[in-house]
Amino acid sequence: MSRISTRFQPFGLTIFAEMTALANKHQAVNLAQGFPDFDGPDPIKHAAVDAINSGNNQYARMQGVPELNAAIVANWKKQTGRDIDGETQVTVTSGCTEALAATFLGLINPGDEVILFEPAYDCYSAGVAMAGGTQRFVTLKTPTAPNQPFTFDPDQLRRAVTNKTRAIVINTPNNPTGKVFSRAELQQIADLCIQHNLVAITDEVYEHLRFDKSLPHISIASLPGMADRTITLSSLGKTYSLTGWKIGWAIASRELTRAVRSAHQFLTFCSSTPLQHGAAAALTHGQPHINQLVSDLTTAKDHLGHALADLGFKVFWPAGTYFIMADHTEVSKRMGINPADDVAFCRKLTTDIGVAAIPPSGFYENKRWGTPLARFAFCKKPATMQAAVERLQKLKRL
Repeated sequence: MSRISTRFQPFGLTIFAEMTALANKHQAVNLAQGFPDFDGPDPIKHAAVDAINSGNNQYARMQGVPELNAAIVANWKKQTGRDIDGETQVTVTSGCTEALAATFLGLINPGDEVILFEPAYDCYSAGVAMAGGTQRFVTLKTPTAPNQPFTFDPDQLRRAVTNKTRAIVINTPNNPTGKVFSRAELQQIADLCIQHNLVAITDEVYEHLRFDKSLPHISIASLPGMADRTITLSSLGKTYSLTGWKIGWAIASRELTRAVRSAHQFLTFCSSTPLQHGAAAALTHGQPHINQLVSDLTTAKDHLGHALADLGFKVFWPAGTYFIMADHTEVSKRMGINPADDVAFCRKLTTDIGVAAIPPSGFYENKRWGTPLARFAFCKKPATMQAAVERLQKLKRL
């Protein structure tokens, strides 16, 4: 008899942990889990060290240290042109993952429905399940050509809304597809939220990691009628290559902030005090790092993407994030693997070729959309990317 609660039994071990363990076992180059193998900026780390040495080592305020809340307010004003109150509309969390959990637990009642765009980052479904809610899925359909975006059917989105729907989750730029939602797409979602009195929960952790200048990052909260019905979530880790710091935040109206904080205070209460001071320094002085990181990621993306295309993958070029989705069908056939089995492909790529990727079917409710695909992370040092590309050349001999 399982002692795991029924709400978590469907999830098991995350695919990230599974593939990283397999990569470690076979000494594969890990392009599976999305973490950099390089460090964040020294000035930001020094700010955290200075905070430790200055005695900022006790519990922080539940909503965040004043310096970080103020920095988040200033950045929001810069990005959206809108004023918010750092004391009543900003909540600092232990990464965006905790922000998501606090949002679901504080907002969703048992029986409420939450619409997710699939492929969906796996903690979304787990968070909805923790709150006793039910997921309804709208598919981001795979493009037919490499330079086209993943798209959703507006009619499918409209049909997903019922009298039980409470919220819609939007992840832009999107993990794992690399999609940046356009203003027109966000407006369609906003119109539904306004029409049916829904809350938009937006995961924007990759907001600064974009490669297509024709697709700027737009927070749906900035659209007319959405400021009071959106909870905007983001974090430090992806933007500043400090994923282990786990500093995130939620921006929302006073009413929705109360919902987030009602759960946050009992999940972690507060996040690491000295790291919050470091995060404040990052948001205040970190733009040069962002510019350099986007440049470096563009080089890594192009290096990996062209190598994959040369090997027979159909590469779907990302507009944002640090992931490439690629169709492995032709390569799987050469490897003697069922081309509709992304798990088998990624395992064999790890064990036989020495490069780990993520099988994305686990991010889909309708798994057929994910089985021909694999997700590769390119947030790695040039030497790491070169080693991965060299190992992938073994596929040419099959």
